Amino acid sequence: MKLLYIFDLDGTLTKSKQSMDNEMASLLVDLLKKTKVAVVSGGKYEQFINQFVDYLNCNDSKLLSNLFLFPTCATAFYRYSDDGWMNIYNELLSEKEKKLIKSAIEFVTERIGIDKLDIHITFGKQVEDRKTQITFSALGQEAPLDLKKNWDKNQKKRWQIKKMLENFIPEFEITIGGTTSIDITKKGIDKIYAIKQMEKYLGIDKKDMLFIGDALYEGGNDYPVKTIGVECIQVVDEEETKKVIRELIYG
Repeated sequence: MKLLYIFDLDGTLTKSKQSMDNEMASLLVDLLKKTKVAVVSGGKYEQFINQFVDYLNCNDSKLLSNLFLFPTCATAFYRYSDDGWMNIYNELLSEKEKKLIKSAIEFVTERIGIDKLDIHITFGKQVEDRKTQITFSALGQEAPLDLKKNWDKNQKKRWQIKKMLENFIPEFEITIGGTTSIDITKKGIDKIYAIKQMEKYLGIDKKDMLFIGDALYEGGNDYPVKTIGVECIQVVDEEETKKVIRELIYG
């Protein structure tokens, strides 16, 4: 087995913004009994807890100490101790940076137009301040899953937004995530950065890691991991992830 297994969250361990199911939770607990596990995604820390960690049904501190959380595209890192989840670092955006990003999002989306983007109704916040990251969710943070799945299947709408944003705010990292989102962080922060942070803080070489994600294709937000030589497994959804975990545990 590898020393560290790394998972994307939405589309890999769970459906987009949906709670992890009992079967996945049980499989992950069994995997934690054997090795270390990290989860990296664009979601904020609270989302990790509410969507994933709370459903593990695990109160064993020894097992939880094998789990490492890298929310908001690894701009933050949390690890478990006897006192609970501890924040190890945060790559915070300044108020000036946040204002600049939000203004750029507003300008670009207005310039493209709601008709072209097919955004006629939103559910919850469309632009969310995650402290270390600003996330634009085209249909809103609380949009129904079926609408999200069908809004931008080929990612063309978000690629148009991304390219325009890169012209206006080239000093930031802009990545496509989930089904309707664009994540904006400090420059140089992507999943390569996440791997480097894991090497630094966990003391595990990338050759001893395995990454499992649903967006390892070229242009996907998981793709950078492949470019630095980390072994990867592409999955279609959480059901395929379960098959991969079973194979890892039981052979």
